[in-house]
Amino acid sequence: MGGRGGPEAAAEVPVQTTRVQRIAIQRTVDLAGSIISPDQANVSSEVAGVVRQVLVELGQEIRSGQVVVKLDPMELDLALQRARSQLKQTEAQLGIDGVRFKEPPPVEQISSVRMAAANRDDALAQLRRAQRLRSQNLLPQADLDTAETKVKVTEANYQAALETVQSLTATLQERRHAVELAEKKLRDTDIRSSISGQVAERLVQQGAYIRENTPVVSIVQMNPLKVKTAIQERYAGLVRPGLPVEFAVESAPGELFHGKVAHISPSVDQTTRTFTVEALVDNANRRLKPGFFAKGVIYTHQDENVLAIPDDAVSTLAGVSNVYVIENGKARQQMVSLGGRVGKVYEVVEGLKGDEILASSNLTLLATGVPVKIAQAANTPLPAGDTEEPVPGRPSSQSRQGGRP
Repeated sequence: MGGRGGPEAAAEVPVQTTRVQRIAIQRTVDLAGSIISPDQANVSSEVAGVVRQVLVELGQEIRSGQVVVKLDPMELDLALQRARSQLKQTEAQLGIDGVRFKEPPPVEQISSVRMAAANRDDALAQLRRAQRLRSQNLLPQADLDTAETKVKVTEANYQAALETVQSLTATLQERRHAVELAEKKLRDTDIRSSISGQVAERLVQQGAYIRENTPVVSIVQMNPLKVKTAIQERYAGLVRPGLPVEFAVESAPGELFHGKVAHISPSVDQTTRTFTVEALVDNANRRLKPGFFAKGVIYTHQDENVLAIPDDAVSTLAGVSNVYVIENGKARQQMVSLGGRVGKVYEVVEGLKGDEILASSNLTLLATGVPVKIAQAANTPLPAGDTEEPVPGRPSSQSRQGGRP
């Protein structure tokens, strides 16, 4: 270093001294990203109709299931009445009266089948009488043939009645479903929100005719929110779910918000060499809004017994940091690699063992071999576990992404 006293100087340089300290450092990883909503939905109409009322305003807080838009129900109400009438007609054909039978009775008890069965039985009885009379030559052959034909006709009518009942039974289910669908469509004239949140946009106006699947209101979930950020791949082994997050936003200068890491992408983007991390943030007071830019840190872990030196013992020139170790009454220049800064001390990554005595004054007068006179020990130990308060919005001095994790 550029000292005015070289090794040949006889005069001793008065210096104060300090010792290497050991402290605890909270490691962090910087984050910068956007605040997003975990759930955002465009509430859409499931039926067509004329908008009768829009019941919400921009920014209004609503809950899941709340009615946001009402459509005119008249046309769908008429469709429901028609479906119910058709159902009643089918139930009457099957003998469902709602008192004795709420479901189709046994096939043999349905009136059309009973009538066909009675006609068939009567034709069989007449055939037996005709056969007996014919055997006694008391009935012409033509009358016997007529009786046999009548039996075949009534048997066919009986089978047709059975098939009709089977068809009506299928129709019954279809018309019951039609009634249920008509009831649902009538209920759907009250369009309800599928999520809780705030109204981000009203997309329809009163009096407008809308078709099925038309968005009517945009809803944004406001609590909790997410901070979505991209973390460099070298920190993949440090970031895990549950780690605390601290960040700031421009709309609230000086205020810090807190959350926890919730979701981590299993893959790394090959272009940016980063992976996506999402942190959940409580937003009960609605201070945060989706789209805000957040900048802060993820607290990863705390390192104990870390070597550290006061900043007044460090001499830096052209980006190279040095200290002066006092040995046998002389100074020795020692290059060091520094990590994060905590308060008024720097973490020492490389260059010192931990038992050295360092000069902390008149560093510009020192060089390797310069005699020194210890004027006063200036070492003031840092309380154990003391850490610097992180300042969101810039890389944390406790652990920079370019330094040791």
